[in-house]
Amino acid sequence: MSKNTVLITGGAGYIGSHTAVQLITQGSKVIVLDNLCNSNAEVLNRIHSITGIRPEFVKGDILDRGCLDKMFAKYSIDSVIHFAGLKAVGESTQIPLAYYQNNVTGTLVLCEAMAAAGVKTLVFSSSATVYGEDAPVPYIETMPRGKTSNPYGTSKAMVEQLLTDLCKSDPEWSVALLRYFNPIGAHPSGLIGEDPKGIPNNLMPFISQVAVGKRKELSIFGNDYPTDDGTCERDYLHVMDLADGHLAALGCLSDGGVHIYNLGTGSGTSVLEMVNSFQDVTGVEVPYSFAPRREGDLPAFWADASKAEKELGWKASRTLDEMMADTWNWQSKNPNGYDD
Repeated sequence: MSKNTVLITGGAGYIGSHTAVQLITQGSKVIVLDNLCNSNAEVLNRIHSITGIRPEFVKGDILDRGCLDKMFAKYSIDSVIHFAGLKAVGESTQIPLAYYQNNVTGTLVLCEAMAAAGVKTLVFSSSATVYGEDAPVPYIETMPRGKTSNPYGTSKAMVEQLLTDLCKSDPEWSVALLRYFNPIGAHPSGLIGEDPKGIPNNLMPFISQVAVGKRKELSIFGNDYPTDDGTCERDYLHVMDLADGHLAALGCLSDGGVHIYNLGTGSGTSVLEMVNSFQDVTGVEVPYSFAPRREGDLPAFWADASKAEKELGWKASRTLDEMMADTWNWQSKNPNGYDD
């Protein structure tokens, strides 16, 4: 990929920051737009420490058209990787309007600003939740979007539809919809990683916070699922592999239209396997107890990621042990995340 300028919305967040590092490392100029509602400006210092280059930073919101217009006027942006949005499944059921406002309206405003600036290349951070609760596994891109089980998933499906319609209306747009599975891990330097505010919604940061002594024990929701050990199975992939998937998608967006890719490993790992793997790799015990199932949790799902390998030359390569070692390296060096 030639030297180009990439805007990363939500670029101070977990996946955005790792993607910024990979883009800078391979020679792109990166502009980070973030309102810091779920992230920390310290990330920018850490990206500088890793790469030797500090990304340009704009503190702003994708809902703020004036801010977007100024930014597109100031920087000659070639393409956009769009991470900005709210992402907690449980919270989305309590404040659905905030999720539709941020995730759907925010994307709409961003696309209007992009169109006005003549920037029509976009990689969108979507989710495996768009396959819906009744989809058979493994999930394949040719499946229709299904019945989503929460407003978070519905907002992602709505944005996918919005972007699909936009591309149909204007063939100059090139859009990749990247359907993530479960990213975990951290940059091997231990300088950046997942730093959720408040009680973590996801399994891996909860495990690592228990291990570092920040939380007393892990609650495993449900041990009576129809899986090998009764706990939920998910497709966990290393956040660095996920970041590389964005670079691969960006490099292939030259022919217009919508391109959909699953980014996952292609296999499921159960919650108990995750806990045991973490304990084996780190030698740190993680006390846990079983709790009732959570509403909306599916027993098991994983990706068919063969399309991304065939068309993008991308494949998840980092192992579960690496995911555990890198998570612990980050958490043990930063017990309170970026607030240390």
